[in-house]
Amino acid sequence: MYKKQMTIQKAVCLFVLCTSVIVFIYSLGIMTDLFDSLYYTITDAANRENTRRNSVAGAFIYYDMQDFNKTFLHLAIGLILTSLLLFITNTHVRRRYYIGNIIAVVVNVIANFYVAFWAHAQITAFKAQYLQVDFEALKKFSERRHTFYTESTFWFDIHNLVFGLAILGCVLLVANMIWKFSLMKKEQHLIDAGKEAAA
Repeated sequence: MYKKQMTIQKAVCLFVLCTSVIVFIYSLGIMTDLFDSLYYTITDAANRENTRRNSVAGAFIYYDMQDFNKTFLHLAIGLILTSLLLFITNTHVRRRYYIGNIIAVVVNVIANFYVAFWAHAQITAFKAQYLQVDFEALKKFSERRHTFYTESTFWFDIHNLVFGLAILGCVLLVANMIWKFSLMKKEQHLIDAGKEAAA
């Protein structure tokens, strides 16, 4: 049973590392469509009210999201470093869990849940703001300047899948830890029973 459990715990730790990398890649890509479609419509970045020069109403969401995106990128890097803690503490291969392994699991769970809920709130709000863009004016601008045009909310919507995977990884980490402690308890019970029989 331990062999099967240890195989699964290694897979779970690798899965958590992979989800943190996916979050990082997502943080790099979330602004892709906004840059391609909105950046060139903003000719007066210092003054969002200058509608004579800024030809597409609502396009300033590109600049409004910059601080969020920078913080999100840093948090994503933090998640990668946090997931590496599982490997530093040998949580992926350790037969018995000690305080360091428990801390590694708890830190990963807290970090992933925090980033997921923080980012969800931010991205949902920015999606609502994005939907206020004057897409008719944007389409005319793209046809005139031959720039990229889209009304897609793909990069906003995909966060549900990205963070769904991250939270799934945390659930699996906790489930694995519970299973581990259950096996450790049974093993200790057998050891104690053996000692009593020998005495």
